[in-house]
Amino acid sequence: MIVKVYTRPGCHLCEEAVAGLGRLREEFPELELTEVDIDGDEQLFLRYLERIPVIEAGGAIISEIFFEPDVVRAALAELDTGTPGSRGQVR
Repeated sequence: MIVKVYTRPGCHLCEEAVAGLGRLREEFPELELTEVDIDGDEQLFLRYLERIPVIEAGGAIISEIFFEPDVVRAALAELDTGTPGSRGQVR
């Protein structure tokens, strides 16, 4: 499962999101993390500047601004299985 994180250099919220996704790899070993620097693309910069970090998986935005592990876990579980709440229950 490919997960994109739209980031900028020096963004502490982006660093927290990437680290949080790294921890979720234990539960989702198929997770392939791709970081996209919005500074290199004017359209992405204009679209996401006020919202980063933006996390996209399965073609949908599953998180923005603040990384919330339980929200991201639930979204990844739903994408992984296609069934809401079938994996990654809030604990």
